Amino acid sequence: AFILIKVSPVKRIQVYDRIRELAVSRAFRIAGEVDALIVVERENLDEILKKLYAVDGIQDTRSYVTIETIK
Repeated sequence: AFILIKVSPVKRIQVYDRIRELAVSRAFRIAGEVDALIVVERENLDEILKKLYAVDGIQDTRSYVTIETIK
């Protein structure tokens, strides 16, 4: 699953530090409408989202669950 995260500009450093502590497959800082992308196992999605909701500085999250790997 993929989690897209919008971060408050003044809290970026603290939020990225908290993301580094999470048990996720991969995490990326990205440019665009959102600031970070986290890759998690589907069975861990709810647990990771609960932890993210507790992080001060996260303004919004969007989650996408993969249906099939194309390539």
